[in-house]
Amino acid sequence: MKSLEFYQSTITNLKQLPMSAGHIDVLFSARDFKAKILDLIASSSKRIYLSALYLQDDDAGKEVLNALYQARVNNPGLVIKVFVDFHRAQRGLIGQKEHGGNADLYKDMRKRLGDKVTILGVPVKGKEVLGVLHLKGFIFDDNVLYSGASINDIYLHQAEKYRCDRYHVLYNPALADSMVAYLEDYFVSQNAVTRLDEESIPSSKALKQDIRQFKQTLRSAQYHYINTTPESNEVGITPISGFGRHGNKLNQTITNLLRAVESEVTIFTPYFNLPLSISKDIKRLLKRNVKVTLVIGDKTANDFFIPPEEPFKVISALPYIYETYLHKFVKTCQPYIDKGLLNVRLWTDEGNSFHLKGLCCDYKYHLLTGNNLNPRAWGLDLENGILIHDTKQLLKDTLQAEQEHVLKNTRRIKHLSDLESMSDYPAPVQKFMRRIKTTRLDMLLKRIL
Repeated sequence: MKSLEFYQSTITNLKQLPMSAGHIDVLFSARDFKAKILDLIASSSKRIYLSALYLQDDDAGKEVLNALYQARVNNPGLVIKVFVDFHRAQRGLIGQKEHGGNADLYKDMRKRLGDKVTILGVPVKGKEVLGVLHLKGFIFDDNVLYSGASINDIYLHQAEKYRCDRYHVLYNPALADSMVAYLEDYFVSQNAVTRLDEESIPSSKALKQDIRQFKQTLRSAQYHYINTTPESNEVGITPISGFGRHGNKLNQTITNLLRAVESEVTIFTPYFNLPLSISKDIKRLLKRNVKVTLVIGDKTANDFFIPPEEPFKVISALPYIYETYLHKFVKTCQPYIDKGLLNVRLWTDEGNSFHLKGLCCDYKYHLLTGNNLNPRAWGLDLENGILIHDTKQLLKDTLQAEQEHVLKNTRRIKHLSDLESMSDYPAPVQKFMRRIKTTRLDMLLKRIL
């Protein structure tokens, strides 16, 4: 381990884009997020680039896609490109094997309405289980709408249920240009990236060699822009991407951020399954009396949670598995909880789900990201983030209000007894978890969850 000053200087020396603090807005709900997407689609005049894990074949997905097509009708010169995961787009939801996936919607829309919106499938790996496109960010002209959310009914609060996320709007032409250039240079120009709205889509097997080359390209892919020092009334912006276990710039930045913290850090993660290196860094922080707040989704706020009274499905064991990881962590860190240094807060809101990610370090550095801070994000998926350098704390009130909005639906874990243990779980869940423990599948699951 190097010195605190070393890690702080590493963060300070990152390339930055200057930005007025007044050009960063925070949205506080999924419905506001949806309204902003539709508003920006309608007002865009030159380009719309959307990157997300998926754009779903449901009411919200169709509404957004129809808005994109209408925007192109209204402005034939508007460039519209949508990037989603290649594999995820071509399968149905879990339990819907007969469904052809979201690509069926894309094909139907193009067939009926013409070639107005380009929808591209990005195959980060040969199979979905080995890694997906998790690169986030919607660009509308010179605006960047950044969230960990994808596009479907629950992320956009189309009906009764919603999935809570973070939503930030940044007006910065240079940032928008850099993010568009990344998509054009590293996605559009690659043979592995193919259109999903054509009748014939090549299989991942047919793209095997192209995907192999594509993976090599992604390992060194980064955002390019001119480094400029912010003025006294500005914040700095650093967009970062990361892919793979080695040489991953986003992972390294997260590590450096944690090691540079002086007094307090807040960490958002929806599914508690921290990479070993992050767990160690958190414990190092606690040992030097840094206050650590972990904001995590309760197991009932996990999108795979099924109430105990409903029939058991294997996938419904995942929220319990995450809770066992948290149970073990709390047990080892109980002395720090007792001292008030470790603040573990579980989010729940009447059956809605939780999807927040990111870091707030000393209220001076804020990482907006889609990275779940788990082994899968750390080594398998293509991830990105936007680091805000706010050393003068120009955004403190705004981002503190965002945190307070999230924390109002949380409860603090004061002791291990505040969490359920294996003996409290439904019998089918206990049986499944004993089985994977016996076969050591739990170790494999920890790496890919």
